[in-house]
Amino acid sequence: MKTQRRNFLKIAAMAVLGWGVRPASELMAAGGGTASEGLLFASRHKVHAGPNTLTASRWAMVIDTAKLNEKVMEDIVHTCHSIHNVPTIPGNQNIKWIWETHMDHLFLEDLHEYQPEAGAKSALALCNHCDNPPCVRVCPTKATFQREDGIVMMDFHRCIGCRYCMAGCPYGSRSFNFMDPRKHLETTNPDFPTRTKGVVEKCEFCAERLAEGKMPACVEVSEGALAFGDLADPESEVRKLLAERFSIRRSPTLGTKPCVYYLV
Repeated sequence: MKTQRRNFLKIAAMAVLGWGVRPASELMAAGGGTASEGLLFASRHKVHAGPNTLTASRWAMVIDTAKLNEKVMEDIVHTCHSIHNVPTIPGNQNIKWIWETHMDHLFLEDLHEYQPEAGAKSALALCNHCDNPPCVRVCPTKATFQREDGIVMMDFHRCIGCRYCMAGCPYGSRSFNFMDPRKHLETTNPDFPTRTKGVVEKCEFCAERLAEGKMPACVEVSEGALAFGDLADPESEVRKLLAERFSIRRSPTLGTKPCVYYLV
């Protein structure tokens, strides 16, 4: 058992080291492979769809930064964290699935000091549900995995709290429970599981709502600032928005291929 655990940790450490030294897309290109053929790329899990499940070949989100304001962003964050039992913990050990942050923190490579004054100063950050997610490759227990429709999921029961996924994610989209988060919940939604100390968590594109035929909660309360749909469908809302407006993604040169797009 100890040998198996050591092997897991050794493979994960190698993956983290490889990611830090050189983007995975370049590593694959150097080896003559594509982004889906690498040795350390995890297979995608089948989606078990019920009769009402919303399905897509590749789910993606588009955030219109011009439609975001303080109230809209507060409503989105409050709604997401309320239904997913995400606590508010004072200090630097807070848990976040989606949060407001300055544009300079979101786009380290794409903005400069001469941006239009009228442009958005802040926007929302969340898991990017990357096509090429380093967090999935480095997880030694497969607690984080990717579905066939692209959503990067967490199995909270399998998470051992090693935090390799947090080291692998270049966007800081994951939070670690340094303490029992349930003690900081004012109310609890019985329809969504709570987590315990020592578990990593993050946004899952409201996979539990998609299974019931509902759109992600953040999209429903966004007053049109967030769109969600099938990136593989030319007639989907997200594809039409991306065709009509200029958009950027976070740190595209890293090769992770984020599926959260920002209209700027």
